[in-house]
Amino acid sequence: MATANPDDSLRGRVVAILATDGVEQVELTRPREALLKAGAEVFVVTPEGSPIQAYNHDTEKGDRIPADRSLRDDDPGRYDALVLPGGVKNPDSLRTLPAAVAFVRHFVDSGRPIAAICHGPWTLIEADGVRGRHVTSWPSLRTDLTNAGARWSDEPVVTDRGLVTSRKPDDLPDFCRKMIEEIREGRHRRAD
Repeated sequence: MATANPDDSLRGRVVAILATDGVEQVELTRPREALLKAGAEVFVVTPEGSPIQAYNHDTEKGDRIPADRSLRDDDPGRYDALVLPGGVKNPDSLRTLPAAVAFVRHFVDSGRPIAAICHGPWTLIEADGVRGRHVTSWPSLRTDLTNAGARWSDEPVVTDRGLVTSRKPDDLPDFCRKMIEEIREGRHRRAD
C-alpha cells in the first residue's frame, strides 16, 4: 500500500486499482497519485499479486509496477471504490479471468464508485456493469459498450450514478477530479 501527503478529503477511504500486464502506465499512476494526494489508501491488485509490466501507448514498455495484493486472495468488500485503468492488453486479459470479473461485479452490485478509463470498460461489460448507464471510453469500444446496453458519448469524462469513465490519457485531469468527487460524496460508500 502506498501513502502520500494527503489533503484529507478522502481520509478513511480505501481504493483498489485492478490491473495486469499491458496496463497503460499513466492511467494507473496518475489516478493513484491523485487518490493518495486526497488522503485515500490505495492498493494495486493484480491477478497473482506479482509486479505487472506497464506500457506507454501499448507499444513502448514502461515501468514494472509492484502489486500490493493478489486478486485470488483479496476481498472486494474491503474497498470503498475501484479504478480500472486501460491499455488494450490489460482489460482484455482481465475480462477473461473469472476472479477479476467477480471482483468488478461486486462493485457493480454494491453500488460503490468505479472509475474506468480508455479500454478499462471492457472488464465492466463482462461484469454487466454498463447496462442502462451513460459512459465514454476509447472510441473503439463504442460498439461493444452500446451492445452491452450502455449509452455512449464522446466526452472527456462522463459520470453516471458513481460510475466515472473517460476516453484517454489526455482526459486524466477531468477523470481524476470526477473520480475523487464521486468517492468523496459518500453516496456510494459501503455499508460496514
